Amino acid sequence: MAEGSSLDVGSSGTGAPGILLDSRICIIGEKLKEDKNVIKAAESFQVPVVYSPSGKEILTDGKDYDNVFVLDEFEGPTYDTLVKSGHRILGSTALIQFAEANEPLPYNTRPLYTTSMRQLILCFTGFRKKEDMCNMATLIHHMSGSIRKDFNTKITHLVANSTAGEKYRYAANLGIPIMREDWIYKTWEKRHEKSCLATDEPLMELRLQPFFGCRLTFLGFQEDEKKHMEEITVQNGGQVTEPNESACSHVVVEDMGTSVVVPDGISPKAYVVKMEWFWASIQMDACADESIYVYKEPILTTPLKGGGTNLSVSCSRGYKRKRLKESVAHQLALEGAQEEIDPLVGAPEHKRRSSERASLSVSGSFLDATFSPDFLEGPPDIPSETLIKSPVELKSMTHRQQVCMELLQTETNYVGILSTIVTLFKEPLEQPDQVGGSLLDATETKIIFGNLPPIFEVHKKIREELATLMQNWKEEHSIGNLILQHSGDLMRAYPPFVNFFEKTKEMLLQCDKNKPRFHAFLKRCQSKPECGRQNLVELLIRPVQRLPSVVLLLNDILKHTQKSNPDHEAVDKAIRSLKEVMMHINEDKRKTEGQVAMFDIINDIENCPAHLLSSHRSFVTRADTQELGDSISRKGDTITMFLFTDMLEICKRRSRGVGAGKSPGITTLSAAGAGFKSQQKCFKHLQLMPLPHIKRVVDIKETNECKNTFALVVRSNQELKERLYTFILLGEDVDKGHFLRLLCRHMANAVCRADAENFLTCLEPQQLAIETSDISSSTLTRAIKAAYKTREKIGRALSTKRNTPGKRGLTRAVSSIISPLRSRTTPTSSLKCLRLASTTNLTELGNSSLATSTSSLPVTPMLGKKVKSASLGPATSKYL
Repeated sequence: MAEGSSLDVGSSGTGAPGILLDSRICIIGEKLKEDKNVIKAAESFQVPVVYSPSGKEILTDGKDYDNVFVLDEFEGPTYDTLVKSGHRILGSTALIQFAEANEPLPYNTRPLYTTSMRQLILCFTGFRKKEDMCNMATLIHHMSGSIRKDFNTKITHLVANSTAGEKYRYAANLGIPIMREDWIYKTWEKRHEKSCLATDEPLMELRLQPFFGCRLTFLGFQEDEKKHMEEITVQNGGQVTEPNESACSHVVVEDMGTSVVVPDGISPKAYVVKMEWFWASIQMDACADESIYVYKEPILTTPLKGGGTNLSVSCSRGYKRKRLKESVAHQLALEGAQEEIDPLVGAPEHKRRSSERASLSVSGSFLDATFSPDFLEGPPDIPSETLIKSPVELKSMTHRQQVCMELLQTETNYVGILSTIVTLFKEPLEQPDQVGGSLLDATETKIIFGNLPPIFEVHKKIREELATLMQNWKEEHSIGNLILQHSGDLMRAYPPFVNFFEKTKEMLLQCDKNKPRFHAFLKRCQSKPECGRQNLVELLIRPVQRLPSVVLLLNDILKHTQKSNPDHEAVDKAIRSLKEVMMHINEDKRKTEGQVAMFDIINDIENCPAHLLSSHRSFVTRADTQELGDSISRKGDTITMFLFTDMLEICKRRSRGVGAGKSPGITTLSAAGAGFKSQQKCFKHLQLMPLPHIKRVVDIKETNECKNTFALVVRSNQELKERLYTFILLGEDVDKGHFLRLLCRHMANAVCRADAENFLTCLEPQQLAIETSDISSSTLTRAIKAAYKTREKIGRALSTKRNTPGKRGLTRAVSSIISPLRSRTTPTSSLKCLRLASTTNLTELGNSSLATSTSSLPVTPMLGKKVKSASLGPATSKYL
């Protein structure tokens, strides 16, 4: 067919639902003609499909069709001509997407290349060049997106070039994603990918950073904190500058400590904000509203000669006259209030706290994304006079009453700390509609705060009852009975928190390190006066310290309570009760740590026997060793012993990155058929040895050449011969004497015996036929290598003969060789006397008292290996 004419590559049909019969798909260009995916997608619509290099002849062919032109690129003369003609234009990606979704061809008025921005409604802010906005708007329409001029609740994304303006504020506080213009261009670059969506995670990382276009300077911070905040500023799109720079946009002031005086020379356009603004911006992942976090400069007062006070502001910048008026009015109000307050007593606690909250919080604004927890250090129903006493009133109290008042004060402060944790940290993290998305998932929040509410509830009750007693104080009031009434609640509330406090702390530090928004949240909360410059870890440790401090106060109360007072005996019982609670907590904590350690150990051991995990079994200690032989594992392997209350788990410790693919049990295949290796466990199971099977522990005396060496004499109820395993402890973190005594004690407990010391025997190295030179000069290693080489030579020699013996015959042949480990000459007159030096029958040595009757326990096989052990000399039995 001649160039320029159309080619019919499809056939007419009844048409898909929603497609008119006179519709026709026109594929333009040589590239699309050869694209099988495009041709297949076009034919699936069951309408005529034609091909043309340019499409000009289709526009003038006179046929009455509603043409849908499919192009590979939206540029060039052909595209411009088709746009002017007013026909429908689709990109190749959009054609495939509609076909695969089984959707009809769209009746689009604008060229549509892909549906990657389908159902997205965008709005612009901060762009000054109309040309840039027109280009972005065109690309958004090509990707099936929509644009609105005004901001409303239907907007899904805001494309911004600045952190200022009402649109930005609305989007930031509503949690609407604020994107850079790069987001549009990067999505357009992926227009040929049919599965690409503008909301995919890699593309959504192109958000407008919180400090985009901002120049920050920091005042009043310590050097390390300042450096940390400067690094975060740069990471979040901002720049660090000096205070006197004209381009400085924000001055961040540390407002937790001594009041910082803002120097002169700062640009009038710069915002002077508190530290909380900085961390709130990181937490929101958007620049926070500066008007909520304005830093108020300190008021300097100097006495006048004629009386009164001279008010002056440390900063004389003319553009801040309004702030001066507010400060003067605030100071006058404080002076008027001071005239009504007793100077000895001071301001009532509830008034002082209310004024602080009024000055620190500007909640109620639609643009305010902060939270202002409303709690008091003392309960609202307790008068402040009960908690704050003047010196005159304290002198009139008895010593017992003063100590009881101290108990109430500390209890009130403690409940205030718990309330701070709950209201300032826990409740905001549990809110479902957090700005910018959840800071922590539900599991992380539960691990950190889940065990705290029961403690908070029980101490609120104790505080209320204590306050009631102190309001109507009598010497006969019983503080002890009050504590005894809640001892059961304390017993139930504290163990879960104390037992898992290390896990709580670990999770908190991990989230603080790996989640920048959560780190900003913690910093932001720490900047509030309720925290008292303490971080969350320091606040969470208070419940661990509370009960011991209560016991000390009760001891002081007991000291100042006469024995004739009925409360004397009650306080004594309360002290004993709290000590029992603490003892229960400590014991429960030890059990919990043991169970957690067991789970961790079992998860780290490959092929670990399932019955090792038991409720009556707990972990005791571990030791890294190396066997002087190859009875349990290959020579040179590091063997780790995990001692439990009734078992000894023996494992091979793996090196990192070595032998990752040797075990077929750790290799899996993905669903797609591609192979990959899962993470290898740290240990490999070798043998699980019940402690009753260990008949004797041999402590080999220390010499210059032989150190940290010991042996185990083992025999199960199903075996006739004892086996001897000799080990050397690796490292200096485990004391050999302590480890062996601990092992003997648990061996005695396992067989219900009280003489644990009788399981331990001390021998010289020569009495076990161990040459000290072998340990020091590596002769032992060379001897083992020689034995393996001899076995290999015999195996090769036998395999060359016709009548090659079987596996059992070869084993017997090798077993008849005398091991070079033996230190004495074996007679060669009788082959029946020959045996491996690593095998010894202690019963043949004439000492039958070694075997101890034990209950039958299961024995775990050693992975199919032949059981061997090191040699004992004939004279050894008399020492055992």
